[in-house]
Amino acid sequence: MKQRISLAVLLVTALLLGAVAASAQNYKSEYKMSLVLGTAFPWGKGGEIWADLVRERTDGRINIKLYPGVSLVQGDQTRELSAIRQGVIDMAIGSTINWSPQVKELNLFSMPFLMPDFAAIDALTQGAVGERLFSVLEEAGVVPLAWGENGFREISNSKQAIRTPADLKGMKIRVVGSPLFLDTFTALGANPTQMSWADAQPALASGAVDGQENPLAIFTAAKLHTVGQKHITMWGYVADPLIFVVNQEVWNSWTEEDRAIVRQAAIDAGQQEIGIARAGLVEGDSAVLDEIKGNDVTITVLSEEERAAFVAATRPVFDKWKEQVGPDLVDMAEQAIAARAN
Repeated sequence: MKQRISLAVLLVTALLLGAVAASAQNYKSEYKMSLVLGTAFPWGKGGEIWADLVRERTDGRINIKLYPGVSLVQGDQTRELSAIRQGVIDMAIGSTINWSPQVKELNLFSMPFLMPDFAAIDALTQGAVGERLFSVLEEAGVVPLAWGENGFREISNSKQAIRTPADLKGMKIRVVGSPLFLDTFTALGANPTQMSWADAQPALASGAVDGQENPLAIFTAAKLHTVGQKHITMWGYVADPLIFVVNQEVWNSWTEEDRAIVRQAAIDAGQQEIGIARAGLVEGDSAVLDEIKGNDVTITVLSEEERAAFVAATRPVFDKWKEQVGPDLVDMAEQAIAARAN
């Protein structure tokens, strides 16, 4: 009897091991994760944390290699989402801005002056709006798992302090490849110039462009004060949530257990990455601003009246893009933001 039980246990064990081995045969030896920025930035750090958690929690079954600089698509940030769908990229932490040309609803986060604070970002990404956008991405052919954050985008330049829309008149500002950004800066009287981040820094150094807009974490990590950026205006006009995603075929090739592990690792990494992105910028902690000021950079903080002038100047852009993003989605977002303090 004992011998029969032992044989049964051995048989079940063999079957289980065989199933694991069979599933492992479908796994790649390495998965390619696309990132715009490397590990010196919160964005890249989030990718590193995700990869480490996945490798550790799957006991090495899933190994991820980071490809910063969107090098898998020759540095073209706007091609990243298409490359994920095509299988050129296995995984990514992508920008809502960069993916908005393919998924119009993601332009929501780039609508000027929609989100006044971090709580407003959370109200969107961690609520019904975030769930709806994940459904849209699933329909677009990728598997969204978690949210991260690139942060509020502040504007810097080499010319002068910016306090009014008139101060931007004729100024050449580097922007990402999004029509909404072109509309916003054109409405403010600037001369927006689209270029990749790889091209932006030498353009700033040479004076080919006067300024740029990015989160302060990028300003400090990229040392933009060394390429003539001596003026920053804190206007928080848009924020750029990040999205942790996996290619659909890759996702389906993993066991259910490993899919659960990768999803939870993404959620955990996203929470850590958001904390890193906001460090030194929350109320009572001005470490990032102090560091920037220490590099002889002038920081201009707009009054409520000054900010209102920018809001008014860009309102026609907001109204135009509300129709393109989807009026119901924008209304849902505004309601969630209004309710955030309740």
